[in-house]
Amino acid sequence: MVKQVAKKLSANELATFIHKLLQQGSAETQDDICQHLQRQGLDVNQVRISRILHKLGAVKMLDQGKMVYRLPPELLNISSKNSLAQFVLEITHNEYMIVINGAPGSAQLLARLLDTHKDLGILGTVAGDDTIFIVPKSVKDIAALAKKVKELFLG
Repeated sequence: MVKQVAKKLSANELATFIHKLLQQGSAETQDDICQHLQRQGLDVNQVRISRILHKLGAVKMLDQGKMVYRLPPELLNISSKNSLAQFVLEITHNEYMIVINGAPGSAQLLARLLDTHKDLGILGTVAGDDTIFIVPKSVKDIAALAKKVKELFLG
């Protein structure tokens, strides 16, 4: 029996494979992705998968009760306030910053959506697993920005 030699891919080639994989199915973990690509004869490891997922902007989100990796274009198609409201638990602010507490794993999705709304007056966002910090361009209008953010997500 001849052992098949795994093919080593460039980062761009690997990104193309992962992009296609994420469009086709539900990858719950980086290990799932790694195993799938290894079964196709590709030389990959979890560290490379992690880097490529970051490069692609992939985030984990809830899909039919499971946390799975998704790509940004798929995420940005979510525009229904009802579908976004399910991820938001609380939106609060003080004189300097707005904080969104969301469902576990939802922060990257919500922050990415905020980052696409350049007109809101947001200087930047920092997303963890379930919490987002929003830094306004001006703290003078923090209450107005908090209201816009609430309207975006909750209607």
